[in-house]
Amino acid sequence: MHGDTLDADEFTAELRGLSNRYWGSHPFHIRLHSGELSKDELRLWAANRWYYQSILPQKDAAIIANCPDREVRRLWVDRIVYHDGRPGDEGGADRWLRLCEAIGLDRGEVVDLRHLLPGVRFAVDAYLNFARNRPWLEAVASGLTEMFSGHLMRRRVDDMLAAYPWIRPADLEYFSNRIGAVSDEGATALDIVVRHSLTREQQRAAVSALSFKCDVLWSMLDAIAAGARP
Repeated sequence: MHGDTLDADEFTAELRGLSNRYWGSHPFHIRLHSGELSKDELRLWAANRWYYQSILPQKDAAIIANCPDREVRRLWVDRIVYHDGRPGDEGGADRWLRLCEAIGLDRGEVVDLRHLLPGVRFAVDAYLNFARNRPWLEAVASGLTEMFSGHLMRRRVDDMLAAYPWIRPADLEYFSNRIGAVSDEGATALDIVVRHSLTREQQRAAVSALSFKCDVLWSMLDAIAAGARP
């Protein structure tokens, strides 16, 4: 690299420096972890988070469609299978729906989006449109929130089991199953972004993309928190 382009360690540090923007510190997540949510608030959270979960395979398919690099496409395609599953193999989307059922939602009412809040729809659609319309490398960079999520998922399983005794460990398999996968995926995505961001302009675009994704997630929780108020 040359000029004002950051070396790999500097660039990685700049990306990781956005960790304080991740939704783990959002007041609604703090209430979730501390056991302060009512069952109705938990149901609203789960039903709206489903919309985000449901678009992840489409987001990943958009990255593959826009990416000319065969090796990147080969690395990325497993993400679609992870969420959608395959015949005889449950995927992440089905594990999320099982969580919804465990907290008192009918699978049909989650899938038909009757509880979807306009603010959540707007934020999630913006993320999907970003992946479809921006350069593939920026779309990959936007998903680097994976770097921040593994430890939060570990804590969420423990905190939710302690705070909501009517939730069983099996009900939280989306998170417990995802901990290892998200750490591996985050490392893979970070390596791709660092290796392919050859100019300072590309590095800045990657940081901006990750910042945008943090805004998407934060906006989702803003909308859910507002929708949960009586």
